[in-house]
Amino acid sequence: MGNRPDLPQWDRDNFDTVTHSAPPRTRFAPSPSGYLHIGGARTALFNYLYARRHGGTFILRIEDTDRERSSEASIAAILESLEWLKIAWDEGPFFQSRRTATYVAEVERLLAAGKAYCCYCSAEELDAKRQAALAAGGKPAYDGTCRDLQAIDASRPHTVRFRSPREGETVIDDIVKGRVVVQNAELDDLIILRTDGTPTYNFCVVVDDAEMRITHVLRGDDHLANTPRQIVMYQALGAPLPRFGHVPLILGPDKARLSKRHGAMAVTAYRDMGFLPDAVCNYLARLGWSHGDQEIFGRDELIALFNLEAIGKSAGVFDVEKMLWVNGQYLRALPPAELVAAARPFIAQAALPVPGDDAWLAKALATLQERSRTLVEIVEQARFYLVDDVALDPAAAAKFLKPEIAPALRELRDALAALGSWNVAAIEAPFHEVIARHGLKLGKLAQPVRVAVTGTAASPGIFDVLDILGRDRALARLDRALATIG
Repeated sequence: MGNRPDLPQWDRDNFDTVTHSAPPRTRFAPSPSGYLHIGGARTALFNYLYARRHGGTFILRIEDTDRERSSEASIAAILESLEWLKIAWDEGPFFQSRRTATYVAEVERLLAAGKAYCCYCSAEELDAKRQAALAAGGKPAYDGTCRDLQAIDASRPHTVRFRSPREGETVIDDIVKGRVVVQNAELDDLIILRTDGTPTYNFCVVVDDAEMRITHVLRGDDHLANTPRQIVMYQALGAPLPRFGHVPLILGPDKARLSKRHGAMAVTAYRDMGFLPDAVCNYLARLGWSHGDQEIFGRDELIALFNLEAIGKSAGVFDVEKMLWVNGQYLRALPPAELVAAARPFIAQAALPVPGDDAWLAKALATLQERSRTLVEIVEQARFYLVDDVALDPAAAAKFLKPEIAPALRELRDALAALGSWNVAAIEAPFHEVIARHGLKLGKLAQPVRVAVTGTAASPGIFDVLDILGRDRALARLDRALATIG
């Protein structure tokens, strides 16, 4: 069929259903009119996981038939997002804009079979018909004026409409929603070829899915209204039907459709905020699918467990705090080398010095893993390790760097300077000696030291911090604090 010999024709003598005993072929087919958002990413993920679970094929198709809204920038953003999420496609990307000849050939075949017809109604006439139908309390569907015309004049401007059946019903055995029945009298004679010779979305989708031998169409339930229209086109083309599964949309916390005000940004925005791709995939998988009460899944585990039966029938509610929690779990589990590699771009992005010593950086970041939820957070918390001009928090300085602590703090500083070795055990000993001599509790000395060396009253364990900073940097910061106390 068409102009792609590498994509085999369907069996035109069998328009029942694709043989589902074979490995599945799923697809993600975004429209490149903007960035890839959370809902689109989840759709891609579900199709990817199902194909991987069953040893099938995951196809990427760019549905760019809307030439005015489609852009190269959006295509690049979609590909970049999928690559970052590690949702790897097996075939594609295919572009509908490059397959016009295929669609036109199928339109001509339908015309020849009497399953489509030319419509000469002008835009003004169609608008008048719609307004009249609405005024009469009806639906603004095409009234079939040109449906039974016998004379065909190809020289006149015209569209091509699909001849939808007027009788009977179309049944969708939906994997998620169950059985959905639509009366064919409700279906409109959709335009499948515009006046300018370009094909329309619903027809291109059917031709592509048939030619690419898609076995499962998993998509958002906002596409459910298109499905009966597409099914009758499959049947008219003699193409096998895939199985359909319409997944409930993602809602915001207020139960309205997810939008930017809820945090529905581009997938790449979450990347730039310091989320990890596996964590985002984990969160999206659980936003509409479940496996008992389990929350955290490795990617291989997701692939092994994902099934269509466990997709929920109710909409998932996007919760950025829950997403941050999931990301924190992944961040804490990162091995040192992976953590360093992931953090380096964010250190540079924050205009902080990027250490050349990976082992030192890994040690510093490890002290902050339990305290951070994103890579942006861990880098910001690591600032006192990376720079020496650490600003003292005024409130913390006023509370802990008081004149009465100066004698003990100076004594500790001198004891630390005299140490023969610099490690956690060696550093801890002078602390206990000084607090014993001054009758203090550890916190009464540790907190002023913490403020002196980190700038704040909250940090990892002070002995670890001093060890990682090193003798010279630690002493310099203590000297500055003592000077501040006066």
